[in-house]
Amino acid sequence: MKRREFLTLLGGTAAWPLATHAQPSTGRPTLGLLIPGSPATYSQRVAALVQRLRELGWVDGRTIAIEYRWAATQRFGEIAAEFVRSKVDVIFTSGTPPTVAAKRATSEIPIVFAPAGDPLPSGLVASLARPGGNITGLSNQTADIGGKRVELLRELAGQVRRLAIMVKSDNASAASEMREVKAAASTLGIEVVPLEIGQAEDIGPAFERLKGRADALYVVIDSLVTTHANRVNTLALGARLPTMHGARELVVAGGLMSYAANYEDLYRRGAEYIDKILRGTKPADIPVEQPTKFDLVINLTAAKALGLKVPDKLLALADEVIE
Repeated sequence: MKRREFLTLLGGTAAWPLATHAQPSTGRPTLGLLIPGSPATYSQRVAALVQRLRELGWVDGRTIAIEYRWAATQRFGEIAAEFVRSKVDVIFTSGTPPTVAAKRATSEIPIVFAPAGDPLPSGLVASLARPGGNITGLSNQTADIGGKRVELLRELAGQVRRLAIMVKSDNASAASEMREVKAAASTLGIEVVPLEIGQAEDIGPAFERLKGRADALYVVIDSLVTTHANRVNTLALGARLPTMHGARELVVAGGLMSYAANYEDLYRRGAEYIDKILRGTKPADIPVEQPTKFDLVINLTAAKALGLKVPDKLLALADEVIE
């Protein structure tokens, strides 16, 4: 969905502020959206969610009030607390850090995540079949496909002897993905070079430390790297490092390739969770589901800049090729 269609769908508003004030109660249920990053990054995903809600009978301004919050990492807790104070009926989050922030803010208001990285080790739910508490949603299964990503990256990048893994240090779901990537790399005889960052200011120095130490870069998906995707990819290209990302948006922003769940599909399915909860089902009784669609996206412009020829086999497998 194009940005113009997104704006039309949401009522023709010309631009979306990073925060708005909760509206007075009108008798309609209120949905609070806590989305990392900006509309420029996630507009298509949110449009998919809003469209599915409309199909289910929840029309913003008529049968439901939707409060949009586009937020940087440091504001997740603040916005979650704001939603609790304004007594929204459901909180929707995307990504593990904002979901953790929402869970810390309330044990009563239902929370739907679509997606979160690995909801079990991060403590979001008690089990996938019976989440318990006030929270449920969809996993992006990112840890389970870490090995597949390493294989795809090596197939495109060729000889990879040392693989750098960029990860945000406090990402609660990253540990299981790191284990999967390290195991896959070890099987392929690839040495792993961990590269931790904590904030945007760490990205440049991280690449400085990486000079001459890696042949490719695996970027663990996180709201921080998504927000600063252009910078990450520019520095990676400058260092001649082929990149594997965890979301299509980072490839659109100049990365080499991604293999990940289809996030628009996850957001649409997230709308179905919201619908069930608004109609009376308890989050504790709605099982956490896994993705059903995975997309391989390849950026031919980035490949050319790196001097790489994409194998015909990969081109045939790709769900999207960016030129």
